[in-house]
Amino acid sequence: MTTPSPATVASAMAEAAVAWHETLDDEQRAEGVWRWPGSKAADVERVRWYYTPTDHGGLTLHEQLPHQQRAAMRLLATGLSEPGYVSASTIMGLENVLDRTEGFTASFDRDRGRDPGMYYLRVFGDPAGDGPWSWRFGGHHVSVHHLVLGGEAVAGSPCFLGADPMSSPLLGGRELRPLGAVEDTARDLLHALDADQRARAVLTPTAAPDIVGGNRVHPRPGDRVIPLPDLWRGHFGQELEDRMWAMHDGLEHGLGVDDADRAATELTAAPRGLLATEMDERQRAQLREVLETYIGRMPPGLVERERARFDGEALDGVGFAWAGGVERGEPHYYRLQGPHLLAEWDNTQRNVNHAHSVWRDPGHDFGLDLLGEHLSGHHTA
Repeated sequence: MTTPSPATVASAMAEAAVAWHETLDDEQRAEGVWRWPGSKAADVERVRWYYTPTDHGGLTLHEQLPHQQRAAMRLLATGLSEPGYVSASTIMGLENVLDRTEGFTASFDRDRGRDPGMYYLRVFGDPAGDGPWSWRFGGHHVSVHHLVLGGEAVAGSPCFLGADPMSSPLLGGRELRPLGAVEDTARDLLHALDADQRARAVLTPTAAPDIVGGNRVHPRPGDRVIPLPDLWRGHFGQELEDRMWAMHDGLEHGLGVDDADRAATELTAAPRGLLATEMDERQRAQLREVLETYIGRMPPGLVERERARFDGEALDGVGFAWAGGVERGEPHYYRLQGPHLLAEWDNTQRNVNHAHSVWRDPGHDFGLDLLGEHLSGHHTA
């Protein structure tokens, strides 16, 4: 079997995107398919992303007929590995579980606040043409982005997957944990460290209440957790806004977060925590396992490129940092940081049963660096 390449992945994406586009009527296309950004406002929209149940921008699944939904999910599948696609599909289904947990009540100024149909797809540019084009798929706890440039899939980050609930009961006393490995492999690494290594890896015994980079386009040194009300497209009426601030403040208070904790977990230029160079071979292998739960979201043809970034000594610059409790069921946060890498995880909300995870490639997210080079070269020519 021929090994896929970034070009074959791009071809599959283009075929799926065109097939979806052809099912849409004019009104649907106005929401789902935009021209390649040619203005500052359009440029801003292309890199806008969320992981809350807000308007992610695009055509929602429940605005589509079943055959259109199938085509939309086919496009999503081209941008994820099989485990990544299964995880994303499961996370979407958890909206029904969360709806039950919250008593099937309306929320967020919508008739159904927890809605498996509120996942948005938007294509930017012409997948059948020769120019750059991109697509994003997102909704509550799912955000997937890809850029195609020069006939190759060149950028696939940010890639966010979350789960609420993180753990759900199944028949026979089993449990459903779609992101279990993202949490467990990191905790296994933490427990594999000796006392001195763990002291360097743990930034603070208090967990950060969310991923620190949030949904920023450009995470930067000094960034701290974004308050919950600011993670939405626009803001709500005052009553709901106040309730969200109360939720954010209540979470920080319950965790015991103070300014020293915020400073301990803020983003820095150099990785905090324990570097791979300070780990033995067994621990480095475990670090790779943690990393794989992030880059392994990419489909064959792209994942090989991401793994190669951390081959051999290239892993040396990756740091592992933890905050919070060290046992399952205790609020916690961790991150992996290094060249071309910022991966974050938190599980602190809803009694440690609501998790977030994101894989980013700072400086390369959305392919902004490659687009800059492309446009510069085109202008020079």
